[in-house]
Amino acid sequence: MINVAVIGFGYWGPRVARNFQTSSDMHLSAICDQRPEALRIASRDYPEVTMLSDPQEALTSPDIDAVAIVTPVWTHFDFAKLALQNGKHIWVEKPFTLTSSQATELIELAEQKNLTIMVDHTFLFTGAVKKIRELIDNQTLGNLYYYDSTRVNLGLFQHDVNVLWDLAPHDLSIMDFLIREEPEAIAATGQNHLNGLEDMAYMTIFYPHKLIAHFSVNWLSPVKVRTTLVGGEKKMLVWNDLEADEKIRVYDKGVQISGSAGVYDLLVGYRSGDMWAPKVDQTEALKAEVLCFADSIANGTKPINDGAAGYRVVRLLEAATRSLKNRGSLVQL
Repeated sequence: MINVAVIGFGYWGPRVARNFQTSSDMHLSAICDQRPEALRIASRDYPEVTMLSDPQEALTSPDIDAVAIVTPVWTHFDFAKLALQNGKHIWVEKPFTLTSSQATELIELAEQKNLTIMVDHTFLFTGAVKKIRELIDNQTLGNLYYYDSTRVNLGLFQHDVNVLWDLAPHDLSIMDFLIREEPEAIAATGQNHLNGLEDMAYMTIFYPHKLIAHFSVNWLSPVKVRTTLVGGEKKMLVWNDLEADEKIRVYDKGVQISGSAGVYDLLVGYRSGDMWAPKVDQTEALKAEVLCFADSIANGTKPINDGAAGYRVVRLLEAATRSLKNRGSLVQL
C-alpha cells in the first residue's frame, strides 16, 4: 500500500483526495493546508486521516511515500524539490512549474533518485481524449490539417497567473498527447481588463506540413464552452466536453481538389457523408489517473503525463508569454 499525502485542499484538492481515498492501491495518510477552515472541512470528510498545517511535515515525513501537490503554481517547484530530496514520488497539479528550467531540474532529480513524477494533466485519462488519439493513430481522420480549441467561461479569476497559464495547460497537454510532431513556432495575443493579468487570449501553434493549432481561452465569456475541432483530409471531428452523451462526433465531410492543367482549372468538390458518434469510456478520469500513478510507483512504468510532458507544456507557455508581451510576435521553438 502506497501512503500518500495531499497538500492543498482548495478547489481541486478535495477531488484528488477522494480518488486517493477510494483507491485500492493508495492509502490517504495526510491532508495538509495552511488554512484552518480548509482543515476543518477535510477533517469532517476524512476523520481518520492526519491533518497537517505545515507542508514540510508531509514533504519530509518518513511515513509518506508520495505527495500530491495541489497548490498555486508558484509553490510547485519548492514543494516538489523537497519531496524528491526526501525520496517521495510526486503528483503535481498543472502547470508543472513556473519555468522550463525548474521542470528540467525536477526531472533530473527524479531520475537520479528513481522516483515518479506525474503532472496532473487529467484530460489525458478521459475516454474522449483516448478515443480521439485512437482515431488519429489509425488514420480515420487522415493527415491532420488543423486543431482548434475553445475553453471559455465567466471566471474563475486567478490572482497569480493569467488566463493562459490557468486554462491553456489543459488544452496544450491534450494537443501534446494527440499530435506526435514537434511544434515549430508559437504566437499569442491577449488583453487584461480587470486585475492586471490577461483575462482573454488567443494562441496559435505552427507545426510542420501545414498543420496549425489554435486556442481561445477566456475568463470573460458569458457562456461556458469546451469544444475542440480536429480537421483531417479524410474526416473531421468535434469534441464537446459539455455534452452528456455524444461527446465526440465524427463527420465524413471534407474538400477534394481535382484537375492539374493549371490553377484556374482546379475543381473544388465538397464531400458530405454520414456523422457518427463513437462510444466513449465513461470511467472518471481522476480514478484512471490514480491507477496509473500507483502502477508507475509500483512497477516503474512511465506515465503518459510524466515530467517530460509537463516540461513541454511549460515550454509552450513560456514561449506564448514572450509572444504575448510583444503583441503576438512569432516565437520559434
